[in-house]
Amino acid sequence: MASSLLFHLLPLLLLLPHATTTLTPSHQTLIPTPLQDYPTPTPFAETLTHTHSPHTAENSSLHLPISHHDSLHLSSNLTSHSLLLLRLNRDTARVSSLHSLLALPLHSNRSFISPVVSGLSYGSGEYFTRIGIGTPQTQSLFVLDTGSDIIWLQCAPCRRCYKQTGRIFNPRKSRSYRSVPCTVPLCKRLDLPGCDKRRRQCLYEVSYGDGSVTTGDLSTETLTFSGRARIGRVVVGCGHDNEGLFVAAAGLVGLGRGPLSFPSQLAHRYGRQFSYCLVDRTSSGVIPKTSSIVFGMGSVPAGIKFTPMVRNPKLTTFYYVDLIGISIGGTRIAGLAQSDLHLNRQTGRGGVIVDSGTSVTRLSRSVYVAVRDAFQAGTGGLKQLAGGFSLFDTCYDLSGKSAVKVPTVAMHFAGGADLVLPPENYLIPVDTKGTFCFAFAGTDSRVSIIGNIQQQGFRVVFDGDRERMGFIPKGC
Repeated sequence: MASSLLFHLLPLLLLLPHATTTLTPSHQTLIPTPLQDYPTPTPFAETLTHTHSPHTAENSSLHLPISHHDSLHLSSNLTSHSLLLLRLNRDTARVSSLHSLLALPLHSNRSFISPVVSGLSYGSGEYFTRIGIGTPQTQSLFVLDTGSDIIWLQCAPCRRCYKQTGRIFNPRKSRSYRSVPCTVPLCKRLDLPGCDKRRRQCLYEVSYGDGSVTTGDLSTETLTFSGRARIGRVVVGCGHDNEGLFVAAAGLVGLGRGPLSFPSQLAHRYGRQFSYCLVDRTSSGVIPKTSSIVFGMGSVPAGIKFTPMVRNPKLTTFYYVDLIGISIGGTRIAGLAQSDLHLNRQTGRGGVIVDSGTSVTRLSRSVYVAVRDAFQAGTGGLKQLAGGFSLFDTCYDLSGKSAVKVPTVAMHFAGGADLVLPPENYLIPVDTKGTFCFAFAGTDSRVSIIGNIQQQGFRVVFDGDRERMGFIPKGC
């Protein structure tokens, strides 16, 4: 079958005598494994570890396990097909929320919805980690989100709370819990600060584009990452009213670039450096795979190629990068308009962000069409299906095939960093029958988003101290 496919692709390759030098292998082998239904999943074990340099605190590292969202889903009777549809629907809501924020008027005084609001629309996200909250600690699952800043969790008493895994945190039972008064400068760091004048308590509120909202008291609390690793006085939102598309996790850890994000709060001890590796989305079985997120010097390996972070002066939360090109089948796609990829720093429009909470990579419409068309041209030997699936418009029938050759997809960034995707990161199963879809989508917004399906298996390094990012393959 592979030789037959190459025979069909040969005429296409012969039509490209003036192609530029191949930067990556032109094709890769995909082993088509359809979606599978698993028994009731078991949440990942609490295998928290902490490593500490014998020299200085600045060289410490925190290691936290990461698990995929579906491995912790509360509904045991959902099929893998249903879970995928739910995931894509949540993804659409999140992207709409991001785009709705980025379409707002951008004023330097931030007199509109804050960057903190922009990072999340469905609340639960796609990947989780476990953190101990309070003294004595309550073990809770948190969404990891690079698109928002604030850390928050559900707290008793709940006026309105969604169903979560584990018990709801009760601040009255924690010896380390402290309320933040309205008069403290810390309260004014919020983009939308509030005040309960009767209690003189600082209030936070985070709203999302799909109508989801979390509100409550701004506080400080101790976070525990293992028996030894305890960090005190971390600013945390204690949510008493949490409504919308939140699922399973107790709350969210904002990993953005703002002053109240988790990396910013850890900067005095660990620096503004962290990295994560996201396990494959299909690893949600009875014994789900886990990977890790690392904070500190140990998160930045030697020998990695970096691309500079791009800062949007109008929206400080997001991690922008300079995507300068995309290759399909080892050949750069010609004619991609730079205006469709680059951030306009004067207006704050456009650009490309890396987001752990968005699943499917969205490319501005003209860029997506060029990428999709080049991919379709390179898969002429495969049976393409009419129509599509959910937000995907390019799908193939791979039923009965043990292996297929597909064009390599690679993203190229300023500074020489490349993201050469393995085939399972861009041709994914959507049912149990052998239907696979090209896991990119177009958007009419000028902002492109690199999602977590494309990030899977890479250790993604965020070096905020040096304003750079990198990608290491097989980093889990």
